[in-house]
This record gives sequence, C-alpha cells and structure tokens, in this order.
Amino acid sequence: MSAEQHADGTRGAEPDESHKERVDRELRELLEEIRTILPGVQILFGFLVLLPFQFPHALENPELVLYVAALLSVAAGFAMLVAPSVHHRIQFRRLDKEAHLFRANRLVIAASALLAFATAATVYLVLSTITGEPIAAILAGLAAAWFAWFWYGLALRARVPDA
Repeated sequence: MSAEQHADGTRGAEPDESHKERVDRELRELLEEIRTILPGVQILFGFLVLLPFQFPHALENPELVLYVAALLSVAAGFAMLVAPSVHHRIQFRRLDKEAHLFRANRLVIAASALLAFATAATVYLVLSTITGEPIAAILAGLAAAWFAWFWYGLALRARVPDA
C-alpha cells in the first residue's frame, strides 16, 4: 500500500496538497469529465428527438414505449449532468465545494445509469428496424452488459482489494 493510499483503498491528497487544494482539484477533474460526456449525450438526445419526425409512424407498441423511456432517460441524465454547473452558479461564492463535489459525483453516477439504459434501448430501436426483434433484443442486451461491465463492473472490481 502506497503512502498516498488509505486503508480503505481511497487515494489521499497529492504530495504537499492541502485539503482545499485536493477538493479544488477533484472538482476540476469531475467538471472536466462532465464536459467530455456531454457531447455524446447531446448527440444521442438529438437523434432521439429527430426520430419521430423522420419516421412518424415507424414506432408501434412496445417500441413506442421503449422510445419514450429512452428519450426521457436521456433527458433526465442530461439534466443530472448539467446540474452541478447550475448549482455552482446559483451558489456562487456561497458554495461548500466538498459537499458540492460529493453531490455532483452522485449525480454523475446516477446519470450514467440512465444513459446506459437509454443507449441500450436506442441500440434495440435501431437494430429492430434492420434485423428484426430477436436479434435486436440479443444485441441490445449485449450492449447493456457491455456498459454494465466497463462502466460499473471494472470500477467496482478495482475497489476490492487484491482484485
């Protein structure tokens, strides 16, 4: 175990880094991660918004229900990703940065779950028009498993000692 790592596996401050500097750095890192994620979310949202205008009668139940769920999931995830920036602006110079950092972290994790669902649902919707329902369901399920493993499984596994 390195000197910068606590017994619970969390990383400590960088060498010669104060608590305030650590919180500031971690908040900058989180906001940069959000900036990286947002363009993909915007593209997915745009695709889903345009879909019914391009193909107004293409979706029937249950695909219509899945489409609505995907659209609302992307919208909710988008709102959760933008929320930390809005909170920061509303609480300008009154912000408890550490509390904000932990709240923003939870929002990003929750948003990622919504976006993983929306992306897998979108994969299903696109593939069902090309390949038919059974293959689309299998491939969308594989996409969901892919997200689950790479977004959550690997990260959670890394938290377990000696994994």
